[in-house]
Amino acid sequence: MSPAKVQPHQEKAPVDESSESTATLAEIARAAGVSAPTVSKVLNGRADVAPGTRSRVEELLLLHGYRRRRGASQQSQLIDLVFHELDSAWAMEVVRGVENVAREEGLSLVLSESAGRLTPGQTWVDGVLARRPAGVILVLSDLDAAQRAQLTSRSIPFVVVDPAGDPGDDIPSVGATNWQGGLAATRHLTGLGHRRIGVIGGPSRMMCSRARLDGYRAALETSGVPMDPELVREGEFNHEDGYTAALELLRLPEPPTAIFAGNDLQALGVYEAARELGLRIPEDLSVVGFDDLPLTRWIGPPLTTVRQPLIEMAETAARLVLDLGRGRRPATTRVDLATSLVVRSSTAPPAVPEPR
Repeated sequence: MSPAKVQPHQEKAPVDESSESTATLAEIARAAGVSAPTVSKVLNGRADVAPGTRSRVEELLLLHGYRRRRGASQQSQLIDLVFHELDSAWAMEVVRGVENVAREEGLSLVLSESAGRLTPGQTWVDGVLARRPAGVILVLSDLDAAQRAQLTSRSIPFVVVDPAGDPGDDIPSVGATNWQGGLAATRHLTGLGHRRIGVIGGPSRMMCSRARLDGYRAALETSGVPMDPELVREGEFNHEDGYTAALELLRLPEPPTAIFAGNDLQALGVYEAARELGLRIPEDLSVVGFDDLPLTRWIGPPLTTVRQPLIEMAETAARLVLDLGRGRRPATTRVDLATSLVVRSSTAPPAVPEPR
């Protein structure tokens, strides 16, 4: 991994609030029936506050719209980067992108994983409040309203990369043109003459999965190819679900001649299923993936895939969150970077031309 430092979670000493919105802090303390130092402990993410007291103070901070004035003395030299899962080549591409910007800025990374949950737990939020990073980047994750309010009240900016759901216009986010990618992948296959095109989508709870599947549907419709629900499968974005779904599709009485996989890891599962059934790629089965991970150009045959600019997305998110922390408000805080089709050797016309 490149030289930007990755640091473990570190506790920071409480910051003196006496010069920052003192009247507001005193008002909150009176309303909560606690001392001003207790409110300061909550603001600093200190653990030595009773849960009921913490909840009461947080509600009052939100009610009063409290927002700490951010100064250089308050800001740690950290970027918090949190994934819902961290065990994939996809995640490593995002880390590389954030790390590129961190290195330029002389910052370090704190990496976290939310164990598959799309919303991090409160323990993670408490750690962020204690660390006071320069910014927080959430990947395929989001914060609930209370967590957003907690970060906002401390003037800790955050950006969502590839949001799982619709983040809303007020949430800074960086994504990709997933619908266009699904359209391009499927049009490539119909252009080669394929008519029975299977698709393995990602989890329907994720917006990117739904957009890629919608692009697939649109491409079939504009090509005059009826959509067959029997050729549609859904799974997690991993090799195992790609393998299982591909076996189901390829064992149909009328199997597909091509499969569009929701991501490159699923496409690797399709490769394994095809080998198990004695099918050759691309002679017997064409395969298209999504992401363009580095490994896709080295597998046999090299994979045709939709390039999602993961490193650029991560760099954009890192620069956006740092700009927000410095008080700069870009013209737009919702960015979708372009996808593009990368044609390699895993796609070809069907062995037997299909009737139009």
